[in-house]
Amino acid sequence: MGLYVTELRLADFRSFERLVVLPSAGVTVFVGPNAAGKTNTVEALQLLTAGQSFRRPTPSQLVREGAESARIDARLEGDGRVVDVRCDAAPGKRSFTRNGKRIQASEMPESLMSVLFTPDDLAIVKRGASVRRDELDGFGRQANRGYANVLTAYQRSVEQRNRLLKDELVDMSLLAAWDASVALGGATLLAARLRLFSRLAEKVAAVYATVSGGERLACSYACTLGQDLEDLSRDELRGLFLERLEAVREDDLRRGQTTVGPHRDDVVFSIEGRDARAYGSQGQQRSVALALKMAEVELAGEILGSTPLLLLDDVMSELDGTRREAAMGFVSGGIQTVITTTNLGYFSPTLLDSAEVVSFGDK
Repeated sequence: MGLYVTELRLADFRSFERLVVLPSAGVTVFVGPNAAGKTNTVEALQLLTAGQSFRRPTPSQLVREGAESARIDARLEGDGRVVDVRCDAAPGKRSFTRNGKRIQASEMPESLMSVLFTPDDLAIVKRGASVRRDELDGFGRQANRGYANVLTAYQRSVEQRNRLLKDELVDMSLLAAWDASVALGGATLLAARLRLFSRLAEKVAAVYATVSGGERLACSYACTLGQDLEDLSRDELRGLFLERLEAVREDDLRRGQTTVGPHRDDVVFSIEGRDARAYGSQGQQRSVALALKMAEVELAGEILGSTPLLLLDDVMSELDGTRREAAMGFVSGGIQTVITTTNLGYFSPTLLDSAEVVSFGDK
């Protein structure tokens, strides 16, 4: 199983002055009314595993009102190891440590990564392309630190090229230099993303078939450089990228932005040959989202050799009985899972008997 969270401590974090939670190695259910702090606790777990929060807060937003700083600690145990991770936040700054040693946020998943599923993720199919790109890249960042470095370098190159494109009088020799930088970074990112997507897509389709009762799901990567690129080398992708940048240069100059590259790509889900975004029912789209998260957990286990922490924040109320049952059947297979809910009625007595149930909002 690898490492898992055995203790979580919060001090002046968000709504909490103090909180100590001892999660189960299996399923832990946080139950309580809305605004009781359940999601804040999930956010703390995500910060200590992913190194970032889905809420994208400033450091000061993590600090309880009236306090000067916040601190969250977790103890991870497993495979004969004990690892202590910590995040400190104060207005204008945030820092992370592992066993007392300062590390970068991007290094946090190396101890234990997490997969988060929120109600917003249920709309991942019908929302814009950037949401699906961010989902894929967010997973890649945690599963491979090198992926995070490549993504950051590419994004910076695109930002610099876009800044140049907006100049009133563009230096074409400088633009050519940024073309080369964007093409190299983009080819490196695209090669990594395509490898990751190929493995993930196969698992999403398999899980979806189980969740949906046998419907066929196909996942494809829509690239602005063209299709069927999986077998191309990084150098070949770089050459293709340079060609496309040259072909769209006039359009880029007119728009003041880079219009081709991994930052403009998309992921397409098709159910029985029909685009799920345009033709899928809400239930089908939600099944795709559920299958995607389950597939991420499976693939993370293969890549890292240990299962990630699964965080399910208030999604049970958004899923129907069939999908709730599928989700619970999945987590019963030895995955440390933290679930938030306002209603224990969504869970079977058998699951609750074996789970750690933590009540929030009790006075």
